[in-house]
Order: sequence, then C-alpha cells, then structure tokens
Amino acid sequence: MTALITSGMFKQVSLYDYQGMCRSGHSHSSSARPLLSPFYGLAAVIKWFFSHMLMFLMEFNFCGLWHSDYIVDAHKAKKVDALQPCDTEYPGFVYDSSIRETNSLIKCGRCQKMFVVQAVPESNLVLMVVQADCDCSRQYSSITLEPKEVKYNASVKCNRMKSQKVRRRPNSCHAYHPKENAKDCGGASEISLSVAVFLTSLATSLAL
Repeated sequence: MTALITSGMFKQVSLYDYQGMCRSGHSHSSSARPLLSPFYGLAAVIKWFFSHMLMFLMEFNFCGLWHSDYIVDAHKAKKVDALQPCDTEYPGFVYDSSIRETNSLIKCGRCQKMFVVQAVPESNLVLMVVQADCDCSRQYSSITLEPKEVKYNASVKCNRMKSQKVRRRPNSCHAYHPKENAKDCGGASEISLSVAVFLTSLATSLAL
C-alpha cells in the first residue's frame, strides 16, 4: 500500500468520527487502612470462628456437608473497559481514477517484489497482481485502520462545543396520523363466577 501511495494511484486522507468511544485512561486512587496490631487479627479470627459456629448450630444442616447443590464456586469476573465519548481519527484511501495502470519494483533486501495494478473497465474495481515469493513485511510497516483518539487542548475543545449546531427540525409538524385511532384489538378470556359451584359450596357448608 505504501508503494501505491507513492506512485500516486491512491491518496491517503484522514477521516474523523465525532461519535467514537475511547477507553478511559483516568486512574483512581483511594486511601488505605492504617497498620493494625496483630491482636486485631487474632480478635477477627476468634470473632469469625464463633460467628460461623453459631450459624452452624442454628442451621444444624448436616446434609449440606456432602450435598453441594447450594454451593456456587467463585469465578473471576471479566474486566470491562470503561468507555467515554471522544473524537477519533482513522486513515482512508482515495483512488485516483486518472491513473488506469501502474507497476513498480520494491527492493526488500536480498529479493525484489514486483506488482502490477490495473483498473477494471466499466467498474470501480482494481486488479492487483503481486509477486508472493518475496517477504517485505520487515522493511515496510503495515498500515492499520484502527481509530486513534484526537487530543484537543482546552481552547479548541471549548470552541468545538460552542460551534456545534442544533439539529435541524423538519419543515412540517406531523402531530397526528389517521391510523392512531385504530381499534384492532384482540379478545381475551373473561373471569366470571360459576353460579352452580357457588350454590353447591354454600349448600355443603350449611349442611355441615
């Protein structure tokens, strides 16, 4: 791709996404507890032992010792990156239709790599034939399409927020539609009292 850009057949442009999401790089800090005496740890162990012993005596459930249906193994939660709205920039490539055919020879150390590019007639496609027996990956870095966050200073960020235009409203107001009052509703069963069952239950209760 670098050779195609150099030959002028493609032109690299920068595209911007003003609704991108970026990972939050802010670090959060919190205070730590002070150093405690070893007696606090001993007291916590004793408290834990007696509390669990008391709960065991209250429940008195020996079946749970060999049936682990109600025990859930701990698992590590997946780490979810916090995202925040940002502007991103990623590269794009524009084809120059005036160049219909080009070829070049790339020197990659001990070997040479040749390629031929030709535009397909009556279409926007390009046919490219590359010599595959020569590896140039170590000499030329790959061009990635991953978006990168655009860093703004305070003044530019403030001006961008002020220059944001309000979304254009429609020319006419559609506050009503003729099909809004449609009554195509489905039926449902009705709950009603059975007189026969009620009289039978009443007579049985009076007889007893």
